[in-house]
Amino acid sequence: MDGFGVFLTSYKNNKTIQLPVNPEELQLKYETDDHSEIIVDLGEVNRVGDLKLTGVTIASTFPLNMTTYLAVLDLKKPDYYINWIRKIQKAKGLVRLVVNNTKISLAMTIASFTYGFENSYDQEYTYTLELKQYRSFKAEKVKKKKKKHKSKKGKKRVAPPKKFGIHSNVIVTGRLHLDSYGAGPGMYEKKAKREIVNIAPGRKYPICVGINGIARGWVKKSDVVKA
Repeated sequence: MDGFGVFLTSYKNNKTIQLPVNPEELQLKYETDDHSEIIVDLGEVNRVGDLKLTGVTIASTFPLNMTTYLAVLDLKKPDYYINWIRKIQKAKGLVRLVVNNTKISLAMTIASFTYGFENSYDQEYTYTLELKQYRSFKAEKVKKKKKKHKSKKGKKRVAPPKKFGIHSNVIVTGRLHLDSYGAGPGMYEKKAKREIVNIAPGRKYPICVGINGIARGWVKKSDVVKA
């Protein structure tokens, strides 16, 4: 449906659900890991820390029957939504949270999921879904630099011109990934018009593509051609 809507997409099988009833509020919390210290002859100071992971809590309902306040046209049974969420949580999987008509698009883990009935009313399940931002990381082995041997002087080779750059319009056919190392394989793009939003030279999936500056995922260089 057009308008405001909350969608969750599984990174494992690309299946997407829309929450049947929009939450009354949805707020993202951004904070830094600050620490206070006491400095002699100065007093308390604040040391600004790095940005913490973003979290969001969604509280809403899964109705048993069609109602006037639904956000979807095709209402599934409550067990369908509950099992979908629990299966991903049990598998330690990732979901992408997208809020329609906004710039909210984040890779998240399912940190907590609670559901049941309230006020003895059994015609809908109430639930609270807590999502936590996923930030990929990977340890790299530091290689020792080899001594360079001087080569004989000769004509310098002219470097070929760069084919792509940030903001270049491209056509993408390939699997999207969560980061440039290949973590979290997700949706498959087929001849999709996209924009390059980031480049990580030397990585297995060095090109990050997106729409209107919002990243959708990282792909191989061979998956991208000029538009």
